[in-house]
Amino acid sequence: MEVVKSLPALTYIDLEANSFTCDCDNVWFGQWAVNDPQTQVVDASNFECNYPKGLKGKKLLDLDIHSCTVDIEFIYFITTTCSILLFMVVTFTYHFLRWQLAYTYYIFLALLFETKYKNKKAPNQYDAFISYNTHDEPWVIKELVPKLEEEQGFKLCLHHRDFEPGKPIIDNITDAIYGSRKTICVISRKYLESEWCSREIQVASFRLFDEQKDVLVLVFLEDIPTSQLSAYHRIRKLLKRQTYLSWPQAEEHPELFWVKLCKALKNREDINEDRLLLTVGDRP
Repeated sequence: MEVVKSLPALTYIDLEANSFTCDCDNVWFGQWAVNDPQTQVVDASNFECNYPKGLKGKKLLDLDIHSCTVDIEFIYFITTTCSILLFMVVTFTYHFLRWQLAYTYYIFLALLFETKYKNKKAPNQYDAFISYNTHDEPWVIKELVPKLEEEQGFKLCLHHRDFEPGKPIIDNITDAIYGSRKTICVISRKYLESEWCSREIQVASFRLFDEQKDVLVLVFLEDIPTSQLSAYHRIRKLLKRQTYLSWPQAEEHPELFWVKLCKALKNREDINEDRLLLTVGDRP
């Protein structure tokens, strides 16, 4: 093409008996031979392809030039459509599936940490990790900690005191759960509404079902009817097979509550074996 452009006065050209390579690099020549009003190309309609072998003998001007052109509008259409679909998928995932994906991520991390702890075979750093909502922190600090740590000598892991600053929260949670013999979930309505509390009980539940050991204790700070737990299928599932304590129902005999909680922390039996009945009264 550059040669042709360098000859603006060219009016006649005879290329008979030449060997033509029919590829996208030479498509311009066929178009030029047909459409250029200034230059006459002798017998252009009879030019035949010699290369590649698959096109040998085919007329040069019969080549499908559309296969060599890029449809910019079609590319724009595809790009725009894919961008819109990607935006819709991301939006849908964020609004409806983000916690399912997050839970999968947590389980994956839990598996990694479980392997790490099993391989190390290190003793537990804490007797219990306390999972609670900040709204219930006064009860934890004034009631739970004095009874279990100061009077009974249990070593507890608490968010505000023992989590490592600057460390990702999921890593802190997983370290705390797998670094403790047991996890005590202090359940209230605020606890059920908390996304991070939900993550904590999910990771603790995974450890419970995976290790098949009684590593989880549920403590209800409020009387929550079973009907109100319908949206929390994981809690309901745990109540059917796991020990729990009710603080409101222990109002008349609080010492019995603490005795049973201490026994729960000392219990190392497999969850498939018989367990102590820790429930103070029947659930509503």
